[in-house]
Amino acid sequence: MRYVGRENVRKLLEPLEGSPGRTVYLDGAVELVSDTFQGVRHFRPSFGLAHAGTYDRIHVRPLLDEIARDHVIAVLLVRLGGYAAGVFDGERLVASKVGSRFVKNRHKKGGSSANRFRRRREEQAKALVEEAADVAVALLGPWRERARFGALGGDRNAVEATLRARPELAWLEERAVDRFLTVPEPRQRTLEQLPYDLYAVELRDDEHAH
Repeated sequence: MRYVGRENVRKLLEPLEGSPGRTVYLDGAVELVSDTFQGVRHFRPSFGLAHAGTYDRIHVRPLLDEIARDHVIAVLLVRLGGYAAGVFDGERLVASKVGSRFVKNRHKKGGSSANRFRRRREEQAKALVEEAADVAVALLGPWRERARFGALGGDRNAVEATLRARPELAWLEERAVDRFLTVPEPRQRTLEQLPYDLYAVELRDDEHAH
């Protein structure tokens, strides 16, 4: 399984429209059986695919129409050490705030110093999570009505802790797409490069047709 940018998917599939093969739209994904790529390919867009149907040819128009759509997306990225919250209107970043807070790395030695170290690290992590949650509420909250989708990324534990810290963030988790974005340090540049991943299409190759 891999993720392919939506523009690359369009370039790959548009020329195949109407060519010999078989197409099945089901459960938010499309299965294409074509001699062009010797086998079966499954495409699953990030933001769903409502179309359903079976065709005795390659019919990619519903998929291409879906992946060409722009959405308003609320994004929250958290790792121990930093966070980034942003709102995308299509591929344009229209609101953002990033922050960092030092959190010590894990301690190698045992003994009482390790306990002190662990407590200090936990305090630092808690402070970061609370700050990230406050920023997310302040920045993303006003977009709640417009943002149809959410996207979460960074470190899963840190993100879950941040969402738990403020009940007002429940909507973000409810609207989050399935893909968790395992981004590096959450910085402004990380946010600015995110549209490719947000709109990328999950592609899975299968050796056997169903």
